[in-house]
This record gives sequence, structure tokens and C-alpha cells, in this order.
Amino acid sequence: QLQLVESGGGWVQPGRSLRLSCIVSGFSFNNIAIGWFRQAPGKEREGLSCISTTGGTTRYADSVKDRFTISIIGAKKTAYLQMNSLEPEDTAVYYCAAVTGVLSGCILGEYEYAYWGQGTQVTVSS
Repeated sequence: QLQLVESGGGWVQPGRSLRLSCIVSGFSFNNIAIGWFRQAPGKEREGLSCISTTGGTTRYADSVKDRFTISIIGAKKTAYLQMNSLEPEDTAVYYCAAVTGVLSGCILGEYEYAYWGQGTQVTVSS
């Protein structure tokens, strides 16, 4: 069964950067989509970015499209989320998620994803 292990969260000051990692195991890295989501206390889960390993198609939420970058390294079966210019409103628990059997692009909706990581806390404050 596909499993996801996240890392890279922590505390940073406003304006700084973090890179989150999501290692995929238990399944082929081909023909899957990886999505990054976040959820702050009292708020709904928000889709941030996704990428399809089938064709490399990416999507970004408007709130992060100029600051965050999603990428993958197939040999490492790892997806990354580079987060630049972080602000306090970016504080949340960040999750990676995956869905298999992807034949084209990815969709930024939480119900599209069957497998989820444990979440990693990102705190942005001075």
C-alpha cells in the first residue's frame, strides 16, 4: 500500500523559506499525483499545489502561486514543496497526499486523494 512520509516543517521568521519533503513508498512512483494541502486551526483544509508524475503537470492555488514551487525527483520517489516569502498567515499543518492511476494532470481537491501523510507543522512568526 502506498505510504507517504513528510518532513521539513518547523518554525521560521517572516520572509524566510522552508522546503517540505514527501517520500513515497509501497507503490510505483509512476502515474500518481502528489498534492500539498494545509489546514490551520478552525479553518478548512486548503489545497496548495499538485503535480502529476504522468506528465509533470502542476497546479497552484492563487494564494501561493507566486511563492511556492512543487517539484519531484523520480529517482528518490520524493515530492517537494519549496515555500518562499513565508508570512504568519502561512502557519498551518501541511500535508502531502497521493492518488494512483493518474493518466493526465492533477486536481487540487482533497477528495481526489486517497493517501495522506501524517502532517508537519509550519509556524511563521517573529
